[in-house]
Amino acid sequence: MRWSKVQRATYSLTAGLIFTLGLAPFDLKIASLLSLAMLYGALVNQTAKEGALMGWLYGAGFFGAGVSWVFVSIHVYGGAPTSLALLLTFIFCGGLAVLPAVQAAIFCHLQPKNVVQRGLFFAGLWVTFEWIRTWLLTGFPWLFAGYASIDTPLAGWAPVVGVLGVSLLIALSAAGLAEIYLTQARRTAFIWLSWSFSLLLVGALLEQINWTTRTGNKAEAVVYQPNTSLSDKWDPNNTQAILEDYLTHAQLHTPDTDLLIWPEGALPFYLDQAPNYIARLNQLGEINDASIVLGVATREGSQRFNSIVTLGNAADEYRKQKLVPFGEFVPLESQLRGLIDFFDLPMSNFSRGSKDQGSLMTGIGELAPFICYEVVYPDFVAKRSRTSQILVTISNDAWFGTSHGPHQHFQMVRFRSLELQKPTIRGANNGITAVVLPSGEVDKALPQFEKGNLILSVEPHEGLTPFARWGSGPVILLSLLLLLPSITSVAASVARKIGIKAQR
Repeated sequence: MRWSKVQRATYSLTAGLIFTLGLAPFDLKIASLLSLAMLYGALVNQTAKEGALMGWLYGAGFFGAGVSWVFVSIHVYGGAPTSLALLLTFIFCGGLAVLPAVQAAIFCHLQPKNVVQRGLFFAGLWVTFEWIRTWLLTGFPWLFAGYASIDTPLAGWAPVVGVLGVSLLIALSAAGLAEIYLTQARRTAFIWLSWSFSLLLVGALLEQINWTTRTGNKAEAVVYQPNTSLSDKWDPNNTQAILEDYLTHAQLHTPDTDLLIWPEGALPFYLDQAPNYIARLNQLGEINDASIVLGVATREGSQRFNSIVTLGNAADEYRKQKLVPFGEFVPLESQLRGLIDFFDLPMSNFSRGSKDQGSLMTGIGELAPFICYEVVYPDFVAKRSRTSQILVTISNDAWFGTSHGPHQHFQMVRFRSLELQKPTIRGANNGITAVVLPSGEVDKALPQFEKGNLILSVEPHEGLTPFARWGSGPVILLSLLLLLPSITSVAASVARKIGIKAQR
């Protein structure tokens, strides 16, 4: 069937829009696979110029549906008028869509004629660009195809190859599905069905392997979800009430628990600004042999840090390394500060913590600490959790309101536990507060937007999964190798043309 340019463009945009349906909170798993298959079908036999347009439209739908929750941060909490917030959201999503445009142009320019090589090239290119998004311009590792595998047999691959490896498997499957439509060949359909069955079967078998082991000890913890609105938190008139609330919470729960966990930025000031209050919390923890783990801003000289601090029977601090652009630091600060409220959000002048920081010491041992956005970086989490038996992450997803952003964020938290086969305790201001098992399953969780306590027992796990040991390196190398035949072929063709011209 021959399509007009308008039909192909509409098809590409639609393909991008449906990708997010495969992720939380929608969890229509097949949607992400179909999205990639539709993109593949739209790009086959197109020129690089046509591919770039199709890729950008796909990316506009992909990011527009997937991360449009930034509008909530800009408009509701950043104070930007609706029209300006929509414009900034479009610029953000449209800018990110440049990456799929480049990816599609490369695919169209270098795509092999051979069906198998073409599918391998597409999958390798997809994962290469997911990897690029983990570090380009500080990184935005969101909306990876592999996350759609959670709660399916395919998730059994996660401890072995990580989220990028699962993305590679899904992209290969999507290419094969598209080729069934393009070739109309029974043989192609048979190969694809065999491949898909094998992936799911091996995944189910891998789910039975315990790469880590229980230590035999249990820790009792209480995670507090205060459900404090952002406007109340930063209103000086509410400071005393907030302090009394947390102090009362500590008095009630430190006698009966090993670990008390409060969310990111729990206290609305710098740690050194209330020495008497901090000393009181310390005393409560020491008397009751408990560790209080809380999010609070700290400072040293002219530098400000978003930190996790432990008080009580252990004293330690972790300073956030992966900062959120505009939320925690402002790119081009001298030009942007003061233009709109969004560029002057509270605590948007943080510095990055040192890369040499270790685990967070508590009375129950070492925790691998991650603040909010940090947990979405798979290799960062894997590297920092090797010597720890429990992961802890604190966040404040109130910036995203009732959108699907917090659900996507929590899904990635679950995937980190699955990749590393270690439990994760997550504390968030208004949710999702939960404890995640090493299998990636949710053991207990509090409802969003409700004040409450999550009382739990957690079993530390020791050992390393293959992914924890090797990270994404092998998958990235394999993805780059899948690109090599096409790149080599084009290079050889160019060399031949140059040689012919030279002979003339």
